Amino acid sequence: MGFQVGPFFIRYYGIILMLGAVAAAFLAEREARRRGEQSDLVWDGLIWVILGGIIGARIWHILTPPQTMVDLGYTTGYYLTHPLDALAVWHGGLGVPGAVIGGLIAMYIYARRKKLNYLIWLDIVAPALALGQAIGRWGNFVNQELFGSPTNLPWKIFIEPQFRLPGYQNIEYYHPMFLYESLWSLAIVGFLLWLPRRYEDRLLSGDLFLIYLILYPVGRFLLEFIRLETSLVGGININQMMMAIVAIVAAGVLIW
Repeated sequence: MGFQVGPFFIRYYGIILMLGAVAAAFLAEREARRRGEQSDLVWDGLIWVILGGIIGARIWHILTPPQTMVDLGYTTGYYLTHPLDALAVWHGGLGVPGAVIGGLIAMYIYARRKKLNYLIWLDIVAPALALGQAIGRWGNFVNQELFGSPTNLPWKIFIEPQFRLPGYQNIEYYHPMFLYESLWSLAIVGFLLWLPRRYEDRLLSGDLFLIYLILYPVGRFLLEFIRLETSLVGGININQMMMAIVAIVAAGVLIW
């Protein structure tokens, strides 16, 4: 969904993602300034993180396509043998886990080039990352995707017939899973902003990011139970499994 500007088609999804990235950068800039770091480095590194995030998100989607794409023939093997389709990020989608991984790798490269303390900057971007995700999830709303199982709850959302999954063509209302994840991410933003101001003397560099790596995956893990369109690898919901592993490992490192 979007609008035409001359020869270009502007997608609402892309606009919302960019708004999320810019809002995240503003928050990271504020946190960097509060910690006595060079806040202008946020904007210098933003393009690195965006490019790394897009590449990582697309690779994740290619490696773990949802079942509906697999049913249409868009498997990992198909993408590997059709590189132009693999590059078409507007066809198929992006994966949040891959976006986070790609963005972090790009940020690490940038930090090495600028000789920055990577752990400190991870803590700076932790609440900003959650904010970007909270805003970016509304792109799923305009695309009528990332909805959960059918429901009649007061906050149910209507999904147009062409966006319904096979076997659900006659069901109109669903859980707004994108909204649940957006609200959970906003709650994480608030917590990650409050925690270092309240317990700054008890936190080590990197702790705040580890807490993010516990909180977000826990919410995502639980939401996968109501998600209809899952990515299965060997019969296992790979996104849910990955979230569980990340949360457990991050909790272990934090305790250690």
